[in-house]
Amino acid sequence: MKAKHIQHLFWRAGFGINPEALEIHSKKNRKKVVAELFENSVSSNPLLIDTSELVSTYLNMDKSDKLAKQKLAKENRKKQLEFNSAWLKRLMTSKQMLREKMTLFWANHFVCQDNNIVYIQKYNNTLRKHALGNLNDFVKAISKETAMIRYLNTKQNRKSKPNENFARELLELFTLGTGNYTETDIKEAARAFTGYNHNLKGAFNFNKKQHDFKSKTFLGETGNFDGDAVIDIVLKQKACATFICEKIYRNFVNEIPNSEHINQMAQVFYPRYDIENLMQFIFNSDWFYEEINIGCLIKSPVELMVGMHNVVPFEFQNPKNAYYIQKLLNQVLLRPPNVAGWKGGRSWIDSNTILIRLKLPSILLNNAIIALEEKGEFEDSYQKYYAKMNTRKKRIKTIVDWNMLDKHFETINISAMKDLLLVSPINKGTEDLLHHLTMDNKQEVCVQLMSLPEYQLC
Repeated sequence: MKAKHIQHLFWRAGFGINPEALEIHSKKNRKKVVAELFENSVSSNPLLIDTSELVSTYLNMDKSDKLAKQKLAKENRKKQLEFNSAWLKRLMTSKQMLREKMTLFWANHFVCQDNNIVYIQKYNNTLRKHALGNLNDFVKAISKETAMIRYLNTKQNRKSKPNENFARELLELFTLGTGNYTETDIKEAARAFTGYNHNLKGAFNFNKKQHDFKSKTFLGETGNFDGDAVIDIVLKQKACATFICEKIYRNFVNEIPNSEHINQMAQVFYPRYDIENLMQFIFNSDWFYEEINIGCLIKSPVELMVGMHNVVPFEFQNPKNAYYIQKLLNQVLLRPPNVAGWKGGRSWIDSNTILIRLKLPSILLNNAIIALEEKGEFEDSYQKYYAKMNTRKKRIKTIVDWNMLDKHFETINISAMKDLLLVSPINKGTEDLLHHLTMDNKQEVCVQLMSLPEYQLC
């Protein structure tokens, strides 16, 4: 398999590839390389932090004690930060690269947010479990997740007063897309999901007393439907397969949809909805490796950070720094902006974020402080942060493992490093810049290449 195609595959199915692994895979054919990606992601290992003390405190506390509730909320926030850090570390170090990449994708599809770490953790692991499974099972599991029940008010969805929030987002954002259902379908679907609830430990609980057992007419079918039956009917619609395939195409292939390719994907996906089978089809398709699809996507902030870590491993000395970097770049894990999630693509880049994105290699690998000449909101917030940190005699600090770069690039000439770190074509201006840069130290060259606009693309 061509080195360029392997790099493309590993950026889309994961977060890049080091020269050692690239050399190994270049001796295999495409089918073998793709098959190994899936073999490495067969099992699903839950991401867990210890919440036992928090749960015990909550179950035994006096719910009318305001001070105890405030203390519990504070501990809950600490655990959310811990889980954010654990997820980022999982993305950076997991051998199940494809499953983790898919988990990240689904987290921005089945968008959900909650302040309870127990429910957040459970939801995140449901995404991981079904990331390469069957979409029908996946959607049904999501509909019964406590975090989702709370986020889209399914708990308030009762036969006497249906709440349409979940039904609306199920059809508009999760499965069919606008134009493929009516307002009446939303109202009828909402009736089918009445009675969905959960217990304090986060387990699904179906409240029969609140469920509407009467007949409903939904997408042209009539019957005594419950939530699972509605999801079955939704997935009978070919439009569901097309909607999901287009979203996957925009995220894994090219932001500009190609109807011919998406129709091919939908043919593979429908009616079994086997996600693994769909992704195998994409990664084995010739069109996936066409020049127009290589180096055309803007890395999300998390992809940018994790990709750098794959080349030069680093560790934040203070996990709060990792959270702050995510916040500056507008992608905080577990904190999507709204129910539609992050828009992605060009929305990752604006006049503020481009500065920090280009400076990020220096900040993370050389413990640099960003220097800004222009005044603006970004500078104010960043300087304010550093002023605060400097008062405490602290700043963003990382422990950098340069030995790993030396090991992976031991047999690579400095002049060849750009071909391994940059996937997108290099424009003339950048070529001219590279000629004027000092290129006699691999560590410095690595930081310089990662600081180029071309490194923002994959």
